Amino acid sequence: MGIGAAAGVAAVGGVALNAQASGTSGSSASSAPDSLRFDPDGYTTLTTTITDADGTDHDVTYHFWKAVTYVAKPVDAAYQCLNVSVPVEIDGKAVDASDAPILFANSVGGYMPSSVAEATGVGGGGMTGAPGGGASASPSTGTGSGEVASGGNAMVNGRGQMVSLPKLALAAGYVVVEPGARGRTLKNSAGEYYGTAPAAIVDLKAAVRYVRANKGRIPGDVDRIVSSGTSAGGALSSLLGASGDSPLYEKYLKEIGAADASDAIFATGAWCPITDLEHADGAYEWNWGSNATGGGTQVDQTVSNELRAQFAEYQASLKLKGLGGFGTLTARNYDTYLLKQYMEPSATTYLAALSDADREAYLAKNTFITWNGRKATFTWAGFLAHVGARKKSVPAFDAFDLSTGENNLFGKDTTQARHFTAYGLKHDSTGAGGTRVDADIPEKLRLMNPMHFLVGKANPGRGRHWWIRLGTNDSDTSHTVSANLAAAAAGLGDDVSHLYYWDEGHGANTDAGDFIAWIAKVSGYKKRVN
Repeated sequence: MGIGAAAGVAAVGGVALNAQASGTSGSSASSAPDSLRFDPDGYTTLTTTITDADGTDHDVTYHFWKAVTYVAKPVDAAYQCLNVSVPVEIDGKAVDASDAPILFANSVGGYMPSSVAEATGVGGGGMTGAPGGGASASPSTGTGSGEVASGGNAMVNGRGQMVSLPKLALAAGYVVVEPGARGRTLKNSAGEYYGTAPAAIVDLKAAVRYVRANKGRIPGDVDRIVSSGTSAGGALSSLLGASGDSPLYEKYLKEIGAADASDAIFATGAWCPITDLEHADGAYEWNWGSNATGGGTQVDQTVSNELRAQFAEYQASLKLKGLGGFGTLTARNYDTYLLKQYMEPSATTYLAALSDADREAYLAKNTFITWNGRKATFTWAGFLAHVGARKKSVPAFDAFDLSTGENNLFGKDTTQARHFTAYGLKHDSTGAGGTRVDADIPEKLRLMNPMHFLVGKANPGRGRHWWIRLGTNDSDTSHTVSANLAAAAAGLGDDVSHLYYWDEGHGANTDAGDFIAWIAKVSGYKKRVN
């Protein structure tokens, strides 16, 4: 479906997309127009076996609502739809999820389109170019942000196994909402890009509004919505948490016919968020500038050093205090902060969990680590050498040749990719030229960056609970990005749980069970079993 597609029932890839459901409503339901009224009886009953984080199998029977369009004026209903999964029986015992927390699990990867329209059950959404018959994905622009095609909810645990947060949440008795969203590669028949910034965050906000507008129709506690996402999806999850009810998005939400309801969420789960894009190039060079590429060569050190200087200026402007009473974070002391607050504790936890023989073998192989029997210590230089090759070139995000996924993210109309930093534009190698980024870029950067809602005048509608994770070996972005996000939220008095997984790369999730338990803790929920 192209731009301006009307609401209704559309067949995409053989799947019926339900833009309008019946007018049945419960007494506690919020006001919603007929086209955005959720049908409580429009489900299919499914049964599946879910293995929890401890390796225990659970037989789960649940109600599944498929491909429900969440806006009145969809641009592309193949993406602007959501699935809802509600447990009704777990291991033979009836479950009442009417007041359960809601896991709002996006599967965005690389700021690519994400669709749930073809899903056959919980956890079936994923990143995609386009479903059959829909808009086309650009073959010349890569996924960016180090994404894999599985999207943002299928992550890898410490045993190399895939982890599905939606399935774990369902087995824990939670309601699961899986929204689709437009992405940067979508084009209509006129060659116009209609999924570039800020489309993805606008769509996710519209989906939250739909859920909230249907309080009492959609089971679960709409005041306890917990988002989750990985990489670009983690960035969008963070942005949902930071920007709740911000008026800056209102015109975009009205354009697509979003429900007249709150888009604030209760808590955020973000894994390796690829965010703060206008400052990401400088942060990347501060972190990985001295590391060689996978081919063993050094990137242009003049460019790297110039970008590092930009990061130093930006970091100073934030005036953030580190966790644990560290003090003000600067480019000069951030390496020490990362080591003491995150890297050494992560290595210590990892080593302590090994058998004596395995620990001895690991330390013999990784001599940069000093182990006193209780704690691991090492230098920043030793850590960087341990990680090895940097994942990206320079600049990592606003490439001089406009080749990154992030360049495509800020495309417009029939222009596939644009510069979004003055530095990238100044050194453009494509002939795009110019002395200033396009006039709409600053607003779009603000709409895509959670830091704008956490630093300075904080957004009062933000979520107050944050779960932020990434691997220590993840060089898809700088480690300062998530650390700044955590420091900004903690500085506002929010509840922040932030740590790094030792020796893990991009998309890792080695404590998924802890996240599921954390949701119950912060929401105060106790599963109701009959």
